[in-house]
Amino acid sequence: MIDKKILKDKFANYFGEGKPRFFTAPGRINIIGEHTDYNGGYVLPGAVDKAISMAIRPNGTQLVNLISIDHDDAALFFRIGGPQPKEQWASYFFGVIEEMRQRGANVGGFDAVFGGDVPLGAGMSSSAALESCVGTALNALFDLKFSKQELAKIGQMTEHHYIGVRCGIMDQFASIFGQKGHVVRLDCRSLMFDLVPFKPKGIEIVLIDTMVKHTLASSEYNVRRAQCEEGVAVIKKYRPEVELLRDVTMEELEAHHAEMDPMSFKRCAFVINENKRLMAACAAMEKGDFVEVGKQIYATHDGLSQEYGVSCPELDFIVDIAREHKDVLGARMMGGGFGGCVIALVKKEGVADYIADVKEKYMVKFDKDPRVIEVEISDGAREI
Repeated sequence: MIDKKILKDKFANYFGEGKPRFFTAPGRINIIGEHTDYNGGYVLPGAVDKAISMAIRPNGTQLVNLISIDHDDAALFFRIGGPQPKEQWASYFFGVIEEMRQRGANVGGFDAVFGGDVPLGAGMSSSAALESCVGTALNALFDLKFSKQELAKIGQMTEHHYIGVRCGIMDQFASIFGQKGHVVRLDCRSLMFDLVPFKPKGIEIVLIDTMVKHTLASSEYNVRRAQCEEGVAVIKKYRPEVELLRDVTMEELEAHHAEMDPMSFKRCAFVINENKRLMAACAAMEKGDFVEVGKQIYATHDGLSQEYGVSCPELDFIVDIAREHKDVLGARMMGGGFGGCVIALVKKEGVADYIADVKEKYMVKFDKDPRVIEVEISDGAREI
């Protein structure tokens, strides 16, 4: 989380003395349950101690004045109700405001300085952190009385309508509802959730960033979603009540295999099996069996790589190295795909060896130094 004093000093420098309020919202990791959220399935994310934070104050006008620390103090302003800014980072603010206004909220103008330490392009949902931070701040600043669930939905719809990514609800939900020492087992259809204690003894979460950007992630994300919807449409001809892939069994999918595009069948099969893996991992977690959790995580990576087609050589390489280490219980690509991070569950005594091995071999193979990101499970969006 960016230092509060930095925000305070920057705010005073650009907007003068006064008393801004301070808000923060975290990025997230996801233990298991990938690409299941927009199919109405289950996910198991946790908020982390990397976050977007801001200093913000109403200005009594209809103008929004923004300073982005992460973009070299880039300044931008737009009028509420006016055209969408061209800059994507400002479009997150614009989108949240517009989604709130469409729900009847009276959002006024404000001055804000923001920045963060959620690694960009690492699959840790810096965009959801920003949406959640903006939503939480405006909700408090203008006493809008949106519930946490509504704030998560506002963030999701900002992605859909103003960024062009048809994401599920997981990222925003984890950023809003996260709690230190817990992961969120979320039913993405009903939005019912449990906070599951996640304190594995002697095991650490290691993120290794491939340093590969998600050049295909946004467009291919939408393609995968459409492929899943194509599979549902086939089943719906026989079971009209089916709305989401969550409601389809493998037996049904296989029974109508011949009626589906082969690629749609593969995508749907992954999602159905991924929901099963998540449930198996949760059952094992409740027993403290993190060896079994690790097996399910490896199986998820295999599915993401071979069935869902969202991995890349760099991600596969890092996971293959993990399989060679007895102290690595499980590893997989995390996030939308085509780059970003590998998440691994590693016995504490083996962390240093695994990291050193990955860094050495990755440099030889790809001539890049992968970034190691240390995270702790943390609290969700809040005023600070």
